[in-house]
Amino acid sequence: MSRARDYRRISYWMDSVGEEIVPRPFLEGEVEADVAIVGAGYTGLWTAYYLKQADPAVRVVVLEREVAGFGASGRNGGWCSALFAVSDSRLAELFGNDTMRAMRRAMNETVDEVGRVVEAESIDCHFRKAGTVDAARSPAQLEALRAEVEQARRLGLPEEDLRFIGPEEMKELFATTKVLGGTFTPHCASVHPARLARGLASRVEAQGTTIFEQTEVRQILPRAGVFATIITKDGRVSARNVVLATEGFTAELPGLERTVVPIYSLMVASAPLGEERVQSLGTALAAGATFTDGRHLLVYGQVTPDGRLAFGGRGAPYHYGSKTRDEFGNDQRVHPLLEEAARQLFPQLGAITFTHRWGGPIGAHRDWFPSVLHDPASGLASAGGYVGDGVSTTNLAGRTLADLLLSKPSEITALPWVGHQSPSWEPEPLRWAGINAGLRATALADAIESRTNRPSGIAKVIGRLTGA
Repeated sequence: MSRARDYRRISYWMDSVGEEIVPRPFLEGEVEADVAIVGAGYTGLWTAYYLKQADPAVRVVVLEREVAGFGASGRNGGWCSALFAVSDSRLAELFGNDTMRAMRRAMNETVDEVGRVVEAESIDCHFRKAGTVDAARSPAQLEALRAEVEQARRLGLPEEDLRFIGPEEMKELFATTKVLGGTFTPHCASVHPARLARGLASRVEAQGTTIFEQTEVRQILPRAGVFATIITKDGRVSARNVVLATEGFTAELPGLERTVVPIYSLMVASAPLGEERVQSLGTALAAGATFTDGRHLLVYGQVTPDGRLAFGGRGAPYHYGSKTRDEFGNDQRVHPLLEEAARQLFPQLGAITFTHRWGGPIGAHRDWFPSVLHDPASGLASAGGYVGDGVSTTNLAGRTLADLLLSKPSEITALPWVGHQSPSWEPEPLRWAGINAGLRATALADAIESRTNRPSGIAKVIGRLTGA
């Protein structure tokens, strides 16, 4: 029997998904599969999709504690971008320019691959590839964005990937206040994230994958002979391979408490703005571009096709012991600050109300480096640690996992995140103290730059720690 729960209250996206959210049956008893996937978010669903595309005979099951799209896949900012959590300069430093460019090319192509699939599969997720605009609203931000473009040129990345924009053009594209300039990249599409997740789940089922929802995984045992084993609240799965696709909820599984930490990102959505007000926000935003500015404590947004401002940001605290709870997504301190930040960016919002507040955990590895892992001996595989850049990166992860599980070496299985082993996070209370200190330091860096109009040394240190 399913638990009584209103899944529409998770986010604006789930509230506007366009279908009744009825949980699928839970797993009861024993089943056998070639691949069992834990988590019905983007990573798990893309992996199932590409496995069945490559080999329709492969037996795939997906186990989900709640419903498809419950986690970050149904709550994020809807940026299907080519952003990777580790910067191009850092990748070049670690692996060389050729490997960096291969990763950059793969990420750029992934945005188009998501667009190709949603069109081919008729997934109505409002995919609009209109790029991303990033505004400099202080001299320090302007200097940082100029340096980013100059770094891209030094690394051999062309202007069509990232270009600097002067203040007049920027004001036309992104009509925010205090604009001094900015950047534009075409490698991003805005999407309705919950429609993408829910539509992908339906397509995966049509391919022959079974999705069990409201199925809590209690334990995962590595391969003993032929099968690895998943023990759930009411059943058991025997599978040749198990894929862990739990991202921000990974720490809740036994033995994985220090592999991925959940960091909350929060969002708000406005009432419909009306066509005139939408146009007043800038031509790029009205066309579906995603937007941000140069501050360090990240904010992000888009204008939805129905004319709402969907706006989010970091700043919510990390919770002791890597806990995740529904109430953590409704922060009485951070949500009002987000609404205030949105009004500062766009005074033209006037008295428009914000109708939805929500949030959820994103996953971060200790070195801020995402990974795709597969151990043929144990039959265990995983992908995650996207640090909020997962809408498209999960697609690349799903394709990569499918190739690894089917023993098909490819260009993408040679990318530098494949096989990357991140160190464990510190035990508590060091983890709690360190992460929250980092969040406070990031906010302090923004305050210092606002006051001095100069780049903050604190930001440089934080950037180095987080892969920038």
